[in-house]
Amino acid sequence: MAHSQFDQFLQEATYRDQDSASTLDADSFYGLYTSWCHVSHSTLRTEHTFWAAMKHRVRPGQCLRMKGPAAADYILNSYRAVV
Repeated sequence: MAHSQFDQFLQEATYRDQDSASTLDADSFYGLYTSWCHVSHSTLRTEHTFWAAMKHRVRPGQCLRMKGPAAADYILNSYRAVV
């Protein structure tokens, strides 16, 4: 069970990929969070607040991947010029 908005975001929009050495870059990770806030109707917190929360939840080098509706929203909105 998620304890905060940030825990819920990590649970619903990311998964750990232990077989990969690459992860989301900072811009994509925050972009995924903004998409998650949009699709889940959650209040978007400041980027500073987001990174402070992630500092305590995601360890350095941890490989995260996108999943779920927030991932689709992020990808479609990020690459709209290509479509």
